[in-house]
Amino acid sequence: MTHPFQHELQTALMAVRCAAIVCRSVQSAITTESLAKKDKSPVTVADFASQAIVCRQLQLDFPDDPVIGEEGAAELRLPTGKEFLDRAVRECAAAGVTASAVEVCDWIDRGGASQHSPRFWTLDPIDGTKGFLRKEQYAISLALIVNGQIEVGVLGCPNMPFADKPDGTGVLAWAVRGQGAWMQPLSEPQTSPIRIKVTTVSRSADLRFCESVESGHSSHDWSGLIATELGIHLEPIRMDSQCKYLAVARGDADLYLRLPTRKGYQEKIWDHAGGILVVLEAGGHVTDINGDEPDFQHGSSLTQNEGMVVTNGRAHDSVIAAIRKHAPAEMV
Repeated sequence: MTHPFQHELQTALMAVRCAAIVCRSVQSAITTESLAKKDKSPVTVADFASQAIVCRQLQLDFPDDPVIGEEGAAELRLPTGKEFLDRAVRECAAAGVTASAVEVCDWIDRGGASQHSPRFWTLDPIDGTKGFLRKEQYAISLALIVNGQIEVGVLGCPNMPFADKPDGTGVLAWAVRGQGAWMQPLSEPQTSPIRIKVTTVSRSADLRFCESVESGHSSHDWSGLIATELGIHLEPIRMDSQCKYLAVARGDADLYLRLPTRKGYQEKIWDHAGGILVVLEAGGHVTDINGDEPDFQHGSSLTQNEGMVVTNGRAHDSVIAAIRKHAPAEMV
C-alpha cells in the first residue's frame, strides 16, 4: 500500500536537509564582532540561500505548485543587493547547488505567492532570526496545504539536541496527515526515524511551558498570569522559532502559547504550518486563543485567528479558559 503524499514528503525532506547545510555554514561563520555591531547580514544571506534551495527543489518536482514564502528577490536584483546575492550564490554552491545569480533570484521569487490556492506550499527559510544570530535555536519550516488542510509538515532544527547524539547533530522532524509524527538526526539521514508523541501530563499544575525568548513575539506578562492561574510551577523552557512546536510534539514541554502582543495582530502562516501538523500527528492539540482551529484559507496571514495555543491535548480547555480570564483589557 502506498501512502498519500510520499513524493511530496521526500521532496520536502530533501529540500529542508539541503537548506540546513547552508544555514549551518552561514551560522558557523558569525562572529562576536558582527553581533556587537548588530550586523544582520548573516541571517539575510542564509534566508535567501535557504529559500532558493527549497524553492529550486519544489520547482523541479512540483512545478505547478505556488509557494507562499517570507522572502522575495527584489532587493537582491538591485545594485545595492549585489553583495548579498553573491554570498547567497556562493553558499548555495558550497551546499552542492551551483547556479547563476539570475537562477538564484528566480528560485527565491518562486516563494513570492501571497494568495490562497487549492494547493500550495508555505516556507519559512529561517524561522527564529534572533536565535540564529545568537547561535541558538532556529528552524527551517516547510508545509504543503491542500484545500485548506496541512497535509505535509517538515521542520529542520539544526541546533535542537537529539537524544544521545552529540551537540550539533540537529533534528529533522516531519508529519503527513494521518501517518504520525517522526524525527531523525538531521545530520544522519540514513538513521531509522523515531516516532514522536506528546506527553500524557494532564494536571494543569504539572504542565511545562515553552515560550519565546523574545517578549516581542508573545506577551510574557499575560502568560505569567495564565501560569499562576493554572498553578504551573516548573520553569518555562525558552527558545526561538518553531522548535517550540517540536518541543511539545516530542514531550520536552507540554504547552506553548503564542499570545498576541497587540489587538488585531495577524500571524503569518509560515510561522506555524509546519509545526502545527507535527504536533497534531504526535497526539497534541492546536487552536488559537479563542479555541478556533487555524484557518489556512486566507493567503499569507491567519486572518481568522488570534495567537496560537499548542498543548499535549490533555488540559487544552483549561488553558483556553485561563487565557480568556486574564486577557488584557485592550485584547478583549
